[in-house]
Amino acid sequence: MTDWVEILKEQTRTGDQMGREVPQMLADPDISEAQVRTLFSALEKQAEFVEKLRMALEKFGHDFPIIKAAERLEERYGDLAASVAEKLKAMRK
Repeated sequence: MTDWVEILKEQTRTGDQMGREVPQMLADPDISEAQVRTLFSALEKQAEFVEKLRMALEKFGHDFPIIKAAERLEERYGDLAASVAEKLKAMRK
């Protein structure tokens, strides 16, 4: 049986790490446009995975605080992807 809560905990740890690392990566003056595109793609895939995880948590009737944690994580990845998109936009000017 899948332990959805454990997957959420693991994804939250990864999200915390990405929340620290992405701004540092974007601040690097030597980052290339290709690296930024790759980072954006990875964050989008992660956001999609967390959305599916949230839906699974809802489907299997987990408590509201668990669902809320998944929603916050989903938002975090969305915010990180948006900051990467802004960097990409700035690089293309």
